[in-house]
Amino acid sequence: MENKAAIDKAKEHFGKLLEAQLERVEKIKTAPDWIDYSQLSPIKIGILPGDGIGPFIAAEAERVLRFMLDEDIKSGKIYLKTIEGLTIENRAKHNKAIPDDVLEEIKKYHVTLKGPTTTPRKGDPWPNIESCNVAMRKELDLFANVRPVRVPNQGIDWIFFRENTEDLYALGPYGIEVGPDIAIDFKLITSPGSERICRMALEYARKNNKTKVTCITKANVVKTTDGKFLEVFYNLAKEYPELQVDDWYIDIMTAKLVDEKRRREFQVMVLPNLYGDILTDEAAEFQGGVGTAGAANIGKQYAMFEAIHGSAPRMVKENRAIYADPASMIRAAAMLINHIGYTDKAKKLEMALDICGQYEKKLVITGRPNGATGKAFTDYLIDWLNNPKLQETWEGYVKG
Repeated sequence: MENKAAIDKAKEHFGKLLEAQLERVEKIKTAPDWIDYSQLSPIKIGILPGDGIGPFIAAEAERVLRFMLDEDIKSGKIYLKTIEGLTIENRAKHNKAIPDDVLEEIKKYHVTLKGPTTTPRKGDPWPNIESCNVAMRKELDLFANVRPVRVPNQGIDWIFFRENTEDLYALGPYGIEVGPDIAIDFKLITSPGSERICRMALEYARKNNKTKVTCITKANVVKTTDGKFLEVFYNLAKEYPELQVDDWYIDIMTAKLVDEKRRREFQVMVLPNLYGDILTDEAAEFQGGVGTAGAANIGKQYAMFEAIHGSAPRMVKENRAIYADPASMIRAAAMLINHIGYTDKAKKLEMALDICGQYEKKLVITGRPNGATGKAFTDYLIDWLNNPKLQETWEGYVKG
């Protein structure tokens, strides 16, 4: 009887989750089309400082963003403002991943630049609220997490399209314990969710003169969900006959990224949520670590750009936050600039980041007093942005 009661309770729990996901699938099918930033005036950009080291690196990223877009901010073509309230303290106070008033404010902006936020884990002194990032991706339907990794002198030019609203992360907070011995979480993959991320990767390859798109799953073991993702990918790929497409399993793919003989073969990669999180952190190490990598979270109506690392509360506790590396959030700012149509400015910022972080490296950030502060690094970066020989210097480094 005790087991039957536990099973019945689990069935009820799963039934409610399934109902919600069936409703979500219908919303995907009827979602509005892509926003056209060229038709907006002003384009509204919100800055979300986050918590931990977030406010420190957000201040430097905002400084760069204002420098790059100065004329259009002054003319009123771009409106930029800080949105407060996305701290762990305020989220815990409201017992919500995103407090209602903060979410309402976020929805007033077309794009946001977000600092890291703390996600509580079991044993932390905070309530067990959902990840702010996961919640925002779901609330704004930011289905594509796009993470580029570039190390030109090693021949690495990767871009990852990670599905953002499904997989284990989507239902991660809603697992169940069936009795004292069994814990179950749920993995979710849908056909329309898989289709839109795979199509975005294939379209990117077509429009950016890429020749190869790789799908990464574990479909040999996780047959139903990963199998669906892979099936959707190959069905869509038939519409792109000019592209070479293949697939790899996530375990061997982590090895191939460190294989000097093979890693230069990869260009565009598309993968479900969890695998994307893991693989892009590994990939970021080639560029200098997660502190140097930014990410875009893109939907048809909203977009959010962020650093890919955590909030590092220990750095704040040890009074080292001023030494946090702002490069990840500044790379996210470059992606934001590109997304709203300022392609040349974005390229210029990426070149300056490459020179400062990978080539010249006159200032090195260690996260401690033996390295540069985030402000000093940003000053160094802006000096290069003002340098008329930026393009020439960057090309020289790339050519070796």
